[in-house]
Amino acid sequence: MSSNHKRLSMGGRIDREQPVEFTFEGRSLIGYRGDTLASALLANGVTLVGRSFKYHRPRGIFSAGAEEPNALVTLATAGRRQPNLPATTLELQDGLVAESQNRWPSLAFDVQSVNGLLAPFLSAGFYYKTFMGPTHRAWMFYEHFIRKAAGLGRAGTDPDPDRYDISHAFADVAIIGGGPAGLSAARAAAAAGAQVALIEQDFLLGGQLLAEASDSAAAAWLRQAEAELDGFKTVALMKRTTAFGIYDGNVIGLVGQRDPANPRPAGEVLQTLTMLRARSIVFATGAIERPMVFSNNDRPGVMLASAARTYLNRFAVLPGKKIVVATSNDGAWRTAFDYAAGGAEVTVADLRAAPPAALAAEAARLGVVVRAATRIVDLNGGHAVRRATLNGPDGQSEAACDLVCVSGGWSPTVHLTSHLGVKPQYRDDIGGFVPGAFPADRFGAGSMMGTYSTTGAIEDGHRAGTAAASFCGKSAPVPAPSKLDLGETAVAPFREIPSLGRGKAFVDFQMDVTTGDIELAHREGYQSVEHLKRYTTLGMGTDQGKTSNFAALAAMAALRNATIPETGATTFRPPYTPVAIGALAGRAIGHHFKPIRRTPMHDWHMANGAEMLEVGLWMRPYFYRQSGLDVNEAYVAEMRSVRQAAGLMDISTLGKIDVQGPDAAIFLDRIYANGFAKLPVGRARYGVMLRDDGIVFDDGTTTRLAENRFFITTSTAKAANVLSRLEFLLDTAWPDLRVALTSVSDEWAAMSVAGPKSRAILSAAFSALDVSDAALAHMGLLESEWQGRALRILRLSYSGERAYEIYVGATAGEQLWSRLLEAGRPLGLKPYGVEALGALRVEKGHVAGPEIDGRTTLDDLGLGRMAGKHTGFVGDVLRRRPAFQAPDRQRLVGLECIEEGKRLRGGAILFLPGEKPYGHGRGRVTSVTFSPERGHYVGLALLAGDVGSEGSEVVAVYPMKAETVRARVVSPVFLDPQGKRLHG
Repeated sequence: MSSNHKRLSMGGRIDREQPVEFTFEGRSLIGYRGDTLASALLANGVTLVGRSFKYHRPRGIFSAGAEEPNALVTLATAGRRQPNLPATTLELQDGLVAESQNRWPSLAFDVQSVNGLLAPFLSAGFYYKTFMGPTHRAWMFYEHFIRKAAGLGRAGTDPDPDRYDISHAFADVAIIGGGPAGLSAARAAAAAGAQVALIEQDFLLGGQLLAEASDSAAAAWLRQAEAELDGFKTVALMKRTTAFGIYDGNVIGLVGQRDPANPRPAGEVLQTLTMLRARSIVFATGAIERPMVFSNNDRPGVMLASAARTYLNRFAVLPGKKIVVATSNDGAWRTAFDYAAGGAEVTVADLRAAPPAALAAEAARLGVVVRAATRIVDLNGGHAVRRATLNGPDGQSEAACDLVCVSGGWSPTVHLTSHLGVKPQYRDDIGGFVPGAFPADRFGAGSMMGTYSTTGAIEDGHRAGTAAASFCGKSAPVPAPSKLDLGETAVAPFREIPSLGRGKAFVDFQMDVTTGDIELAHREGYQSVEHLKRYTTLGMGTDQGKTSNFAALAAMAALRNATIPETGATTFRPPYTPVAIGALAGRAIGHHFKPIRRTPMHDWHMANGAEMLEVGLWMRPYFYRQSGLDVNEAYVAEMRSVRQAAGLMDISTLGKIDVQGPDAAIFLDRIYANGFAKLPVGRARYGVMLRDDGIVFDDGTTTRLAENRFFITTSTAKAANVLSRLEFLLDTAWPDLRVALTSVSDEWAAMSVAGPKSRAILSAAFSALDVSDAALAHMGLLESEWQGRALRILRLSYSGERAYEIYVGATAGEQLWSRLLEAGRPLGLKPYGVEALGALRVEKGHVAGPEIDGRTTLDDLGLGRMAGKHTGFVGDVLRRRPAFQAPDRQRLVGLECIEEGKRLRGGAILFLPGEKPYGHGRGRVTSVTFSPERGHYVGLALLAGDVGSEGSEVVAVYPMKAETVRARVVSPVFLDPQGKRLHG
């Protein structure tokens, strides 16, 4: 059979001069520029494109837009794998490779279609009833098989080779929908002087006008409208762009696709997510045709009437030659007439007893067979329809057919308008839901407001565009809209009653939900539409039930003997159509997932042999190669340097917060477990913050710079969290406090000089400053200037040695760093990295992130004495809970390895000697290091208080390496418990 044998020889909006080669199911096919994958498949006579979710029934192309429930495919080319894409929205391009989904071993022969025979066991909610026994652990057995069978497409596991981007845009008036209403609104708003963004998910503007013949009056009107908009410099035409969500502040989430017709240079963006901020929005999103419910209504060859007309007139495809048009309204007759004019044999089965006389007369002229008061009740066929069973006044009869076009009316597309809480309201005159009352900055137009005629839609759009521009203060004179009358007749609502034969009658095609499932849900008490949705999975597929929701509501309303407004509607949420994770991520992947932060001394570190380590968002020196060949050798050498002479550490990554205001001291008293109100100016104090539940949140130092000004430093990891927490407390708990918080983390470069020779080094570096003990005592502050820049020196230590933290303006950081090294070189000063820093604090018994892990209290960490009699701070009440005082609660202890040649490991589980190593044990090792002072490995641990007495023995088990090590419980302070080195 020849390629494109169902393509008409002329007509359509395709470019026959540009053939496009593509592949489906391994078969090479030809389409044309301007085709979608769906239209090209139909042109090539492909009727079977997929299998259904649960029963694996054969499915064909059902629609021509984003509402498509059946024809979901996977694109798989050059390492790319994009599943669950509607063939109806995929613009055909050279080299496109598509495959069907949810079938094995092949699309034509799917073993799991046997599920159709098991239908009695696979009804709504079957998984709640079937997989419950025979034992309480049976689910663990079933889960593997259920997960393997679940889903439709299969995502790729290789890295995505494509690029994505995120952009921000602004407009006075954003218009969603490029049909006649949207085009008219854009023209009016632009003429009024507004900056306009016209958003259209299709690659052509026109909406339902694209279903009209390419040489019609509608096509001429469309060309004129596009030309007028092209003449406005203030109009952005955003084709191939889907509005997937509406958010606070009139922010519209958009995903734009690249134009496949343009050459694709290396690195070009595939999709762009745009956050469009609009002063006003016009919704012109159209309406979606409803299917009809009857037995076997899911067979390949069943298609929405509007879709069939689109394929005929837009894509010049004649998908069938013997056609049954089953309808309840006037709109589908236009499809019948166009197909008849195209040479097809057409039968119209209209549910209404007396269709309009004008339609009947035109049908007679074109040779269309009309059967009034007739419903379609069943279909026969496997991979394509063969016969339709009709039930009319003269009884049942059969009609041979290869295409069945259905139309049960129209549902306004109210998804986007619902995202910010505009409730849909039922209009009895159109038999559908339209948006409720809009806020002042939003407007609706066209069929989504229930205006189904083209003339009315154009007028609606003109009014909405003018009003939206006026809201933005743009009120230049606007010319009258161009007229277009396509002669549509009113769409009178007709309440369809599902007609059932022997086969399944589907309501939700994608999720395989039948009328029987809805009846079962009703019998079992799931009568609320939200319960119905979740119990049956109706509307929970990738199409969000765009073609099924109304039929389901109508069915439940009939079962409840209620009206549709009384039954209600489900809640629509973003996204309107699926959004690729890559588009949401944009460039924020890999190292770009979060910004990489570098300290002011970063370039010096790189130039001087530092091995860098990613610590949170920061790049920090792990160790310096001048100290050793690897980290294990280097950090021990760097520790010795600090203990014996001095070391220089880059601490710019600490969080730094400036706190000012008359109530600053009161505020600090409330956030810290230890008091700060009486802290003298020029002094610093170590402090600990708790969460509301009494768990330690973070630790750090706070320095009083002036009576009403403090300087807080936080841990590197918690800097952003602490600032956010403090701002939250000021905004919500204590809005009366007169306090201002400012992050100054990037304002200061910070470095620490630690070791017995640190004071001598400071004296050499800052010869004009007095850094004696009298002038700068432990926990003291010295403020001065260095080369015209502010300088702060704090005498603080976390290593157990005399140490100083030095702060200078960030731009001078590297210069001061080099000055300190130059001054300290004769005294043995060397830089050291974070591995040595951690090891030094372990030797001194200082807690850090591994101990402050969101599970420990002040008492757990041996810091309970800090709070003393201080009360009223955050977490004070709940930290006193009995469970936190239990004798067997894990408390901080020190461990030293007592087995020669072995080592402790962080994360090891602690047991008593002789206990079976099972479960969570008696505690865990949190931090370890080799101690040059002790000559063996030491560590900090959290160990149950009832067994953690000093001198007792424990066993540290590290399952990852199958290691077991004996250790002795000791004080967590391994070095200088009297603090002589700190003050010496």
